[in-house]
Parts: sequence; structure tokens; C-alpha cells
Amino acid sequence: MKYHIKYFIDAAVLVFLYAFVFFRKWRAQGRDRLLVRTLMYAYLSLVLYFTMMPVVASVPFMLDHPYQPMNLTPFIDVTLGRGDFFRQVLLNVIMTVPFGFLFPLARGKRAGFGATVFFCFLMSLGIELLQPFFGRSSDITDLITNAAGGALGYGLYAVFKPAALWVLARLRAGDRIF
Repeated sequence: MKYHIKYFIDAAVLVFLYAFVFFRKWRAQGRDRLLVRTLMYAYLSLVLYFTMMPVVASVPFMLDHPYQPMNLTPFIDVTLGRGDFFRQVLLNVIMTVPFGFLFPLARGKRAGFGATVFFCFLMSLGIELLQPFFGRSSDITDLITNAAGGALGYGLYAVFKPAALWVLARLRAGDRIF
């Protein structure tokens, strides 16, 4: 039960930020932007849940243990056959596919393939550098597979871009989608 309270605190902070900071700002920009940015916020919240949480309750204890540097040998678990490496690689790719799809929608014309993969890489790098502070391991393989997932997500965005832009245009015009 005590462990669940730590997650509840983080969830409460994320809901508070959304309700009192982001929602008001995004709602004023139109329904299309509200939808895309809310989806991106929900996605990033889930990424935090699976990669970093609990955060708020852990902050006072971040420096109580030695910082474990990132494993810099790519795919060492694969080459040594340690653990369920295939599952980990696949989950890391899948985790960032939504980023590759949603980021160009949220940024608009300023987000091409290179920018999307670069920002996906930066998000992943930030997570990997912070994870050891919260008692988690950090691995270069995660950076590589996350960037690959962002690239795959951008590919899906490129394929479904006309449909996604049509939906957003209908929302902007005030039409009902379904």
C-alpha cells in the first residue's frame, strides 16, 4: 500500500499540472491543438510511469546511493544472451512509436523526420541519464532502440498524415468527427 501512495503522489502532480497549467493554455489554442497536446501529455506521462516513477517521493533520497554509469556497450544483453533481451528491445522500440507519430502533429510544419528522431533521442537520453538517480539501470541500447521507435513512429505519421490532418482540420472547424 505504501508503495502505491508514491505513484499516487506522482499521478496527482501530473493531473494538477495538466488541469491548472496546460489545459487552459491549450484549450485557448483550439480543439485540434488541445487534442494533440493532451494525447502527447498522456503519452509522456505513461513513459514517465514506466521509466522513472515514483519520482516525487524519491527526490529526497536521490543522492543516497552511488550513481551507476550507463552501460555503453550496445546490445550487450543480446550478445551475451542475458535476460529477456528480445522483449526489452521490442518494448523500447514500441514505447517511442507514439512519440514519432504525435511529435510532428504537435509541432506542425517545423518537425520533419530528423527533428522528430532527434527530440525522441533527447527524451530518451534524459530518461537514461536520470534513471540511476531513481535506482534504475541505464543502457545505450535503450537510446538506440528508442530512437528507432521514434523513426518508426514518424514513418507511420508519414503514411497516415492525410487522415490525421483531416481529423484535425475537422476539429478546428468545429465539426463532429464521429
